[in-house]
Amino acid sequence: MSTVALAQDLGIESTSDLKQHLAPHLGRSGALRVDASQVARVHTAAIQVLCAFVLARRQAGHATVFDDATDTFRDAARLLGVLQTLGLDATPDKSNSVENVA
Repeated sequence: MSTVALAQDLGIESTSDLKQHLAPHLGRSGALRVDASQVARVHTAAIQVLCAFVLARRQAGHATVFDDATDTFRDAARLLGVLQTLGLDATPDKSNSVENVA
């Protein structure tokens, strides 16, 4: 199983880089492990890129598994309602780790 690591900062300004980072793995056959253990900041746009990536791989018949997702990453996915899309287990509310810029 191949692994791709996510950056620590997945802010909106990094979504283009994230898309380019994931693109070579889009058509890779077999399961792909996404290491989310370093994610300290994540923006909705980055989650959208990751959802599109996972769904495209799923439609092509390839599994994508997130490993060691940080609380910040899980909280963002939970708040956006995409835990199932990303294949993450539901976790207790720890939304104090999610930055609210509103």
